[in-house]
Amino acid sequence: MRIGLYPGTFDPITLGHIDIIRRASALVDKLVIGVAINRDKGPLFDLEERVAMIEAECASLSEETGTEIVAHPFENLLIHCARDVGAQIIVRGLRAVADFEYEFQMVGMNRALDSSIETVFLMAEARHQAIASKLVKEIARLDGDVSKFVTPQVNDELRKRLSK
Repeated sequence: MRIGLYPGTFDPITLGHIDIIRRASALVDKLVIGVAINRDKGPLFDLEERVAMIEAECASLSEETGTEIVAHPFENLLIHCARDVGAQIIVRGLRAVADFEYEFQMVGMNRALDSSIETVFLMAEARHQAIASKLVKEIARLDGDVSKFVTPQVNDELRKRLSK
């Protein structure tokens, strides 16, 4: 069984993330969405909320693609998480050239830690390349319309959270 790991904070999950998940599903039998517990980033949604959103958004996608998709929280090194879930590949989404420089360094470090785990880069579809969770949150905080960037369910969760 080919297992892939797609890591991120997913705060919140966006249409760009879902695009990468859909396309990564064609490459593996099981796709683990590694939900990073990154206290330094100060997420808007807590871990349980992010996992719940991922599970809700990926349930139909899993049925549609025939790929098992599961959310897996992690707080250790990415390469350790990959080993923990039995992943042979790490999936990374790229939006722009600036992403590549950082990701290139990460691949080098991960290869030095475990050369048996490959990293695969997927470019976001053109219409999703500008989407970043950080920008989605900022637009939503300022009462802007983020419906082009997230699903209706995630949009509702953002509105509920920011109205508090």
